[in-house]
Amino acid sequence: MKEENCCHKKTKRGVAEKKLITNRLNRISGQVNGIKKMIENDAYCNDVLIQLKAVENSVQSLSNHILENHLYNCVTRDLENGELDTIDELISLFKRFNK
Repeated sequence: MKEENCCHKKTKRGVAEKKLITNRLNRISGQVNGIKKMIENDAYCNDVLIQLKAVENSVQSLSNHILENHLYNCVTRDLENGELDTIDELISLFKRFNK
């Protein structure tokens, strides 16, 4: 298996999907900015940790959404086109996710 540049392929996303992902990323960014303000205002560690966990959950949820779309769209398309190297990409991806 050869390691390739992550940007050698592109994923075409519809307007609705881009909007959904962008909205979720904006929400995550807002959560992170809120945590930054908590630190600046000397918020209690417990409260900061709870908010950090919320961000972690939000990022994980978005990752799962993108992975699901990847499997249903990109991987399915590649396999239908006989591009079996996609299996190696998936194996590498799952190894990264399971670290």
